[in-house]
Amino acid sequence: MNFICFDLEGPLSPQDNAYELMKLTPNGNHVFEVISRYDDLLTLEGREDYEPGDTLALIVPFLISHHIPEAAITELAQKAALVNGARELIFGLNSRGWGVFCISTGYEQFAGYICHRVGITAENLACTSFPLDQFHSSLTEDDLAPVAQLEQHILALEPMVNDPEIKEKLDHFFWHQLVGTNLGAVMGRVKPMGGSRKVTALQRFAAAHDQPLSKIIVIGDSITDFKMLKAVAEAGGLAIAFNANEYALPYAAMGLASTDISDLAPALRSWEEGGKEAVEAMVRDEEQAGGKGDRGHFHWLGGRQDEDISTGSVVARTSLSRSAFTKGFAASSARRRASWADYAGNRGYRLWRYEHRPIVSGAAGVGRW
Repeated sequence: MNFICFDLEGPLSPQDNAYELMKLTPNGNHVFEVISRYDDLLTLEGREDYEPGDTLALIVPFLISHHIPEAAITELAQKAALVNGARELIFGLNSRGWGVFCISTGYEQFAGYICHRVGITAENLACTSFPLDQFHSSLTEDDLAPVAQLEQHILALEPMVNDPEIKEKLDHFFWHQLVGTNLGAVMGRVKPMGGSRKVTALQRFAAAHDQPLSKIIVIGDSITDFKMLKAVAEAGGLAIAFNANEYALPYAAMGLASTDISDLAPALRSWEEGGKEAVEAMVRDEEQAGGKGDRGHFHWLGGRQDEDISTGSVVARTSLSRSAFTKGFAASSARRRASWADYAGNRGYRLWRYEHRPIVSGAAGVGRW
């Protein structure tokens, strides 16, 4: 039996659900971008007990303060697009007896709905538990008063431009002001499924089916996935970067930039026939042939680690055609018709910036993707 595990936001749906959820609040897009930048800064400095994707815990005070209900998450899920080919690819895998899993940083209301739509069963999903309505009933207006004050400070800050101020103000709020408060206790209950938590979930799935990581394929695209990609690559499994950013690419064995994830089908057929070696041969052939338009841009990366995540020092040494990845990323975004200014805080902007601006130590991409 073959096993494959997908990240959700990026490979299966282009919607950044947390971003869209925050946009339901006044100035929520800007607040999310600043907090996402803070998430990057904490991840890159290696903050103890902090995982990539913990943005989904950091935005909780703002969602509660603005009375956003769980139903809003489900409504966004109902409106969310699927990545082209996702349903067809997973249907084909299920019909051939694959074990298909999803490990998502997303909230359970969103991840569960999208997985149902693409054909991944609930027992094969690991995601972020989020009883938001319960949180509302456990807090008073006095508990939430500091959130409005912080919002005013955040509106005066810009990611990258005001990084020291972002770090100072948010450090004080989250790690000092909220300690011992009811709001701090509620935040502490949210454990986003990112970073090492994704590795733990993957290991749990693998153990339940008596499968070593060397026999598993994982697909990811972002900073929340790099530890999972790294774990599988080091074990000898197949780590795939799909329309990935600079945080995920160095930890993948192969990359695909495409607006249609069903372009992965030949690689997965190769895995069935001859394992990782057969996949490498197929990908190298496709890399020489080149993609067509915005589809089928394959690259064999070999798991080369050209990025030091812990310091934020990025060295672009792979033979990867990042222009191809930029094309695939931007075209697969749910906001692909938006202006470039609207891309701050989502995948398309980040890849565009990666292609067009040198990345140096400490200059990480805006946001968690």
